[in-house]
Amino acid sequence: MTGLGNGGALFGLSGAELRALVEDMGERPFRAKQLIDGLYKQRVGAVEEITTLPIAVRERLAAEGWVVGLPELAQTAKSVDGTERYLVRLADGETVETVWMPGGDGAELQEGDEGPGYKRATICVSSQVGCAVNCQFCLTAKLGMRRNLTAGEIAGQVTAVLNRQGIVIGKDRINLVFMGMGEPFLNYDSFMDAVRLLVNEMGIPASRMTVSTSGIEPAIRRFALEPIRPNLALSLNASNDVVRESIMPITRKWDIEALLDAVKSVPLRRQEYVTFEYVLLGGVNDQPEHAREVLALLKGMQAKVNLIVWNPGPGVAYEQPSQEAADAFHKMLVVGGVPAFTRRPRGRDIYAACGQLKRTVEEPGLVTIGA
Repeated sequence: MTGLGNGGALFGLSGAELRALVEDMGERPFRAKQLIDGLYKQRVGAVEEITTLPIAVRERLAAEGWVVGLPELAQTAKSVDGTERYLVRLADGETVETVWMPGGDGAELQEGDEGPGYKRATICVSSQVGCAVNCQFCLTAKLGMRRNLTAGEIAGQVTAVLNRQGIVIGKDRINLVFMGMGEPFLNYDSFMDAVRLLVNEMGIPASRMTVSTSGIEPAIRRFALEPIRPNLALSLNASNDVVRESIMPITRKWDIEALLDAVKSVPLRRQEYVTFEYVLLGGVNDQPEHAREVLALLKGMQAKVNLIVWNPGPGVAYEQPSQEAADAFHKMLVVGGVPAFTRRPRGRDIYAACGQLKRTVEEPGLVTIGA
């Protein structure tokens, strides 16, 4: 027996689990492929839409309480730059936010990506309802921690957005960044199960995924052993432990030295870099001495730095750095031999930018989908 019980969400079950379910039903093995293709290739929203399955099989699945179980895109807000932020409703009524950024994330095009009707974009995905890490500059921290998402809820955000945007996997270039609400490495098993679904069943290459962690040292070491894994990004955000602890209390548990040692255990693929994200906070971590300390920390590493000018939000008492300070910081890193990029803010006007996700339901411009 599968041990899956009777009924529930089919989306989120692995290929092996779905094959076991079909076997338990007494159906022939090729029915499992039809079920897997319906869920993860055709991306259906209801069991009755898997028309390759006989009506009797679909009816039995429904009678036993099986549903596809995709999360619902309940509301959306659209930025002046084309970014869309979705309020995603889960089966228990909880909500998270997912972001669609047309035009991509600045990564280079790969040969053969473009063609007629081609789309290029990045989807920012949440891994928890709320967050327990309590970074002082992030609006999500104000929600506290409510619960982890399941693998199906994590991968389901991707599927719901792909369906809304009419994306064809294998034709359109889609990058995934697990940088939404929550700390993915505090929901490690479900996060990695979602990655395997997206890679093995949906066909999205792991090389087009990036996971951002605030720095969960044991999980980084575990991640280093994964045969299938996204690219790694560490939210550094400070050049020394004193500053980092003041804005990221998790530093009290794992200091910068411990995190860098863990990051160095990750075997990098050809042309792969570890990304260090650095939110520039005016007067806090944006001075020349901080840039010099970052260069010293990353010396000899196959690393790049994504600089993020802090995105303001209500009740968060920080200031944006001056343009001169941000430019000088960037230049010092590049001159010092570390590739650096200043990330273009996306969706700041609709609270969709880095650090702004907060389950917004009251802002102007929010539209109920399907209304």
